[in-house]
Amino acid sequence: MSEQIYDVTIIGSGPTGLFTAFYGGMRQASVKIIESLPHTGGQLTALYPEKYIYDVAGFPKVRAQELVDRLEEQANMFNPEIVLGQAIETVEKLEDDSFRLTSNTGEVHLTKTIIITAGNGAFQPRRLNIGESERFEGINLHYYVKDMNQFKDRNVVLLGGGDSAVDWALMLEKVAKKVTLVHRRDEFRAHEHSVEQLKASTVELLTPFTPSEIVTSDKIDQLIFQEVKGDRTVELEADDVICNYGFISSLGPIKNWGLEIEKNSILVNTKMETNIPGIYAAGDICTYEGKVKLIVTGFGEGPTAINNAKNYIDPKARIQPKHSTAMF
Repeated sequence: MSEQIYDVTIIGSGPTGLFTAFYGGMRQASVKIIESLPHTGGQLTALYPEKYIYDVAGFPKVRAQELVDRLEEQANMFNPEIVLGQAIETVEKLEDDSFRLTSNTGEVHLTKTIIITAGNGAFQPRRLNIGESERFEGINLHYYVKDMNQFKDRNVVLLGGGDSAVDWALMLEKVAKKVTLVHRRDEFRAHEHSVEQLKASTVELLTPFTPSEIVTSDKIDQLIFQEVKGDRTVELEADDVICNYGFISSLGPIKNWGLEIEKNSILVNTKMETNIPGIYAAGDICTYEGKVKLIVTGFGEGPTAINNAKNYIDPKARIQPKHSTAMF
């Protein structure tokens, strides 16, 4: 259990969460970020780190991972505590109006206020679930690709048929020794233009096959695939396996925290306050009349939540802060 009571604990480290952490530091609040994934960035890092984003103010275009890196650099100006790989399961309001948060690991976090910036909710990959595949996660079985260069000159087997699988196959073609994409259907669900690029590339395609067995040592050495509605089997050697079966997102335990939920989103007012005093929400996870779900919307909602949380902790604190140009 962490004995320190933070002013603000932010649940979720996507772009809204990271910018909210920076702004909390600028308001001289002690800030902790708790993230269920093993990395910051939320969907940007998990789904499309190499894709360009075009609707962030000040950037004609910016790679998703670059945006996350810049937001993290900005947040780190004030040294927030960042906890990765923990999902908050229970929230308890204490007698002094602070909160006790308990994660799936059993760790307890204490905080005066909470800002939920969890996007579409807790985000977990659909796993391979063959044999002892879980044992090789982080060795040579991957669900996330943060740096393409780790696959340089390697034999990569990629599983899936959606946009993420096809996009990664095309990007890894440039650095890997060999890329094989295996899908359980003959047709891919990805964007038509991407599929055309795929068919014109050097990526080897194996369809319609599903993985049935893995051959292992201290890593996955080989995958055995079974033809769908057929008798053929194919064995593929692999230096790395990337599983792109998609992600499962849900509010999960958040639904049990006593918050008012509307259409799978947390209902807030213009101050980003929920129905529970001291708990706020910002970004895609919250809703109100006229809500538009964009990254830049969250960049405005996060500071609104921080300023009101600051006033909740200390009613003498100004809700309207000084401009940043006067603070550095």
